Amino acid sequence: MDYIATIGLEVHVQLRTAAKLFCRCPNRYGDAPNQNTCPICLGYPGVLPVPNREAIRLTVRTGLMLGAAIAPYSKFDRKSYFYPDMPKNYQISQYDMPLCEGGALLIDLPQGGAKRVGIIRVHLEEDVAKSTHFEQTSGVDFNRAGTPLMEIVTHPDISSPEEAHAFLSALKQILTYGGVSDCNMEQGNIRCDSNISVRPAGQAEFGTKTEIKNMNTFSGVQRALAYEIERQVEVLRAGGAIFQETRRWDDPTGATAVMRGKEYAHDYRYFPDPDLMPMELGPEEIDRERAALPELPRARQARLIERYGLSPYDAGVLVSDPELSAYFEAAAASPADPKLVANFVINDLLRELAAAGLPPRQNPVRADQIRELVQLMASGTISSKIAKEVFVAVFQTGRDPGAIVAERGLVQVQDAEAVRRWVRQAIVENAAAAEDVRNGKERALARLVGAVMKESRGKANPQLVNALLREELACGGAGQG
Repeated sequence: MDYIATIGLEVHVQLRTAAKLFCRCPNRYGDAPNQNTCPICLGYPGVLPVPNREAIRLTVRTGLMLGAAIAPYSKFDRKSYFYPDMPKNYQISQYDMPLCEGGALLIDLPQGGAKRVGIIRVHLEEDVAKSTHFEQTSGVDFNRAGTPLMEIVTHPDISSPEEAHAFLSALKQILTYGGVSDCNMEQGNIRCDSNISVRPAGQAEFGTKTEIKNMNTFSGVQRALAYEIERQVEVLRAGGAIFQETRRWDDPTGATAVMRGKEYAHDYRYFPDPDLMPMELGPEEIDRERAALPELPRARQARLIERYGLSPYDAGVLVSDPELSAYFEAAAASPADPKLVANFVINDLLRELAAAGLPPRQNPVRADQIRELVQLMASGTISSKIAKEVFVAVFQTGRDPGAIVAERGLVQVQDAEAVRRWVRQAIVENAAAAEDVRNGKERALARLVGAVMKESRGKANPQLVNALLREELACGGAGQG
């Protein structure tokens, strides 16, 4: 019997704000434990929280980017539970009146095509502290307690682990473009809970779901879902039953394990927070935020394809990071060849950044330097091979391409007689390849071209090399004339 998987995601996103959600403590990662705290975020009795306006604005912006309806009236609620990382024994969240409802995200499917994943809601809440478990004891760092946390809840529209990965990647792109979050996985800026069930093919009713909690890598989400689907199918095929429960993912062992029975909404004893007034957003505030929305990744990809003649793949790589796509457009300004610029950015720049462990925003090569390098190639001053060598030098030293070319004597040789001497030498030293070309084996010509370029240290004009090789081989000579 075949089984169908049904997946819904709850994505928790730390917002990019200077302060925490209800106090003035810094929202900053990496400080010494328990330094960024105050009576409000430590849950002292009698303190009064005050909402962070910027956190509300960023949540509204996210809702608008996802096509959600923004609530003109919403409120905060208390979600009661006991855990060491929650000092008040309740979390300030939103229950029945969230800031944003509805919307969708269009994702690219691994097998091709696109799919719409519906959004149920986007709401705002405070994050909890961070627990660290040592060999004999545990510690709690309250620096994270009270930081603004946005939760995005999807409909159960996802059908595979690969689709879940695609959704998270597309969501991260939008959040980055919107300046909503740093989306730094290592710092826990994005964490994900996954609800997963399976049912026999042809059955309309969903199966019993389990929830996998607190995964902080997209690949981990994909692996955990793949394991859980297989586990549930095996249980059902053996005649067993799936229980609604919360499970954790153990990446080293590649398995999920039971944490606790699944809580329901009534278990949390939600009620409106008496210390916080409801929030009212007027149409003018929502329209102002809508007018300030950035160009989103799909729209930018379509524009790069149309304006610069790029392939969908190349445009997709460029829009994967807003800094990268903005850098490309600055470098591709007239009179540079945009396709050559794209090749350098995608192949050479990304390779060097990865080797140096740098993000695109720390790129040491200025856009005008890429443009100058492309123009040196287009004018025939340097070959494509030399251009790659020059790019590495620019990346490492910060010096302009023209200065590096002049200093190292890398100008492309255009003199026909000088190139002819290298051509004739290559024919003599590669007689077998030359004979293959004369016998109609065109592929052998590449060996001769390579020999000439090696002899000239990459400075011979490739078009001239090809023309002279054919000329010399046609007349049957080498070293003649």
